[in-house]
Amino acid sequence: MMPVLAMFYGIIIRMYLMEGSQHHRPHIHARYGEFEAAIDIEEGELLAGELPRKQLRLVQAWIELRRDELLANWELAQQGIPPYRIDPL
Repeated sequence: MMPVLAMFYGIIIRMYLMEGSQHHRPHIHARYGEFEAAIDIEEGELLAGELPRKQLRLVQAWIELRRDELLANWELAQQGIPPYRIDPL
């Protein structure tokens, strides 16, 4: 299951629920049209996939502004608890 955390400028941000397992580094999944990418929460680094340059910058700016909320949601998701919605950019 991958609940939606936010939507802005045609970008959908999600986070996997992974109860009982450690799921790599804290990250989000961003989708824009046919593009999809995993992006690190702590550094804003592209981990996998791709997004157009402009949309990647928007997601990275949003991560910078919402990092504390994203990390709190990551902790919830690791326990299998649905994360909270986060304000868009």
